[in-house]
Amino acid sequence: MTIKDLANQTGYSVGTISRVLNNQPNVSEKARKAVLEAANACGFQLNTNAQQLKQQRSNNILVLVKGSSNQLFGSLVEAIQRRVAGSPYHLVVDYMDEDHNEVLRAVQLCREKKPQGMVFLGGNRQNFLADFQRIDVPCVLITSDASALPFKNLCSVCCDEELAVKQTIERLIRMGHRSIGVIGGYLDRSDTSRRRFEGCHAAFSENGIAFDPQQDYASARFSYAEGYQAAKELAAGRKRYTALFCMADVMAMGAIRALADSGLRVPEDVSVVGFDGLPIGEFIVPRLSTVSQSVEELARRGIELLRSNIEGQPICAHEILPAQIQWKESVKAVE
Repeated sequence: MTIKDLANQTGYSVGTISRVLNNQPNVSEKARKAVLEAANACGFQLNTNAQQLKQQRSNNILVLVKGSSNQLFGSLVEAIQRRVAGSPYHLVVDYMDEDHNEVLRAVQLCREKKPQGMVFLGGNRQNFLADFQRIDVPCVLITSDASALPFKNLCSVCCDEELAVKQTIERLIRMGHRSIGVIGGYLDRSDTSRRRFEGCHAAFSENGIAFDPQQDYASARFSYAEGYQAAKELAAGRKRYTALFCMADVMAMGAIRALADSGLRVPEDVSVVGFDGLPIGEFIVPRLSTVSQSVEELARRGIELLRSNIEGQPICAHEILPAQIQWKESVKAVE
């Protein structure tokens, strides 16, 4: 008799059977009792030679953070730590540059750390399509939608970024803004930037507003410094913008500083909107208008989905959470 036979007989997953037979945690007492009774009844013997050849998994959960300057991800790591605290799991956090391949890094860490599961904060669709099939542990992608990816061990939790951005730009248009610049990530590297760009494009197109990506879009990393440089670039161009939409709050705060250094006032001369809802936006002058994502809810649902898959209740789910547009002092209607 094999582990698969025991799984068929008891109705529990192969992973649950394996954890019981190897005396690992994260199994209910009901499941442990049923599996051991079935194993004893049929005289099942664990193949200890094979067991010794394969190192057992640790109780690590890996969190792979794509972009060391992304403050939203920093807040998410803290929220995830709170969710994991007191559980049987140990959190291991790995930061990488936003240009690096997060999936190849995950493959390497799977070999080294033997995790029970992994959380990806940020990701690139092409990287997942190319190499994710090499990962066999439960994973969840937070802040990006993985519903179109063909992997049963990959869940995702995010907000509807494209819709939120579209609604934000449309509100600016209704406030009289017709010349709107956009600061965002590199579209060939960032799925997040592409989705948010699509929201911008849809709003401009549907409202008859001219938008030239070559002139009106400035690419930058998700950081204060590069948001500053991108805003300087737009301010130095021939076109005068009455509003800037920035794809991250850190970019928006860098942009506000750049506009001030260029002799422009926010919001009297240029309105500025960010994305993420970072708490620090409440404490700058002027208070930052932003599209707010619930860090606590993203972390809660992400960890719940991951633990369900680790602990023998597999589900491949992709959840879209609501975003909230918060209009504050950094935006003014055009008179």
